Amino acid sequence: MQRRDLATALGAVAFTLFLGACGTSDSETETDASAETPSQDVDSTSQGAELEGCADVETSTGPVSLTDSYGREVELDAPAERVAVLEWQQTEDVLTLCVTPVAVADTDGYSLWNSAVELPDGVEDVGGRSEPNLDALYAADPDLIIVEAYTPDDEIIATLESRGVPVLATKGADAADPVGSMLGTFELIAEAVGREDRAAEVRAEFEAHLAEGKAAVADVEQRDFVYLDGWIQGGNVALRPFGQGSLMGELGEALGLRNAWTGEVDEAYGLGQTDIEGMLEVGDATIFYTGTEDPDNDVVAELQKNGIWNGLPAVAEDRAHAFPPGVWTFGGPRSAMQVIDAYVDILTS
Repeated sequence: MQRRDLATALGAVAFTLFLGACGTSDSETETDASAETPSQDVDSTSQGAELEGCADVETSTGPVSLTDSYGREVELDAPAERVAVLEWQQTEDVLTLCVTPVAVADTDGYSLWNSAVELPDGVEDVGGRSEPNLDALYAADPDLIIVEAYTPDDEIIATLESRGVPVLATKGADAADPVGSMLGTFELIAEAVGREDRAAEVRAEFEAHLAEGKAAVADVEQRDFVYLDGWIQGGNVALRPFGQGSLMGELGEALGLRNAWTGEVDEAYGLGQTDIEGMLEVGDATIFYTGTEDPDNDVVAELQKNGIWNGLPAVAEDRAHAFPPGVWTFGGPRSAMQVIDAYVDILTS
């Protein structure tokens, strides 16, 4: 199971467990792309017109002046066109805004874990998300680099700024308001690329989708739930419930459900840690879990061998459900709509 980077929230020990949570771990070697010439595979002037539903999207004109998630002033002579993105939520956001990025970190991982918006062919892969290949990144000739940072002093910001290309630092999550944080990041990126009208349209679609989903599950009797993912470490299964302040938990509660995980969670992503025995704490809550298959970590197969897991009410009563593959649990508005659909489809089928 893929885990999201939470170094600052969880500390060094937990960081070892959570490394790469936002997709494939960044233990992959960096790509060997040449730094000699900019990539010409992506037509940046088309501004994403080849993406579905993007034929008539308007772009604002003139200089752009905005404040990023950490209070940094970002000045652009015009809306960014050649955008490089180093995290998958923000990659999804850029694509949703009908802009095809010139470079993305770990394109294969994005395509496996995030099916909300397809990444077009020809986008430069610049290596791992936590350790991108800087030569490949700058060879793509971006006019803006979008990163996810954990603090205003994050090393990646200073490293990238030293090369003279504007850097937009975004916050990956905020457990105080996970949905608001997700939408705020999306709208911040929209300002940078001149797609505010498109962002408003997508936000309205998301809000309507949520309202429709809530109405669809209004008559569901079993309202307690928990969403989780997990991985195998040292031969043991480690589980990660999405508790209060998680995007998955908040979306479920916005549908009128009740998140049954009340254990300790981190301040950014609302994620907990437990073992199989810890799942006894959720009682008869319905269980949802990540359905994207990781060939190196078949957690479900290990769970099915465990008597405690098999004895949980949800498991015994066939109320433990995999989400569809490719639903990204740390995504933007389009992923959030997929999450809503998955909750509704499972609970009403």
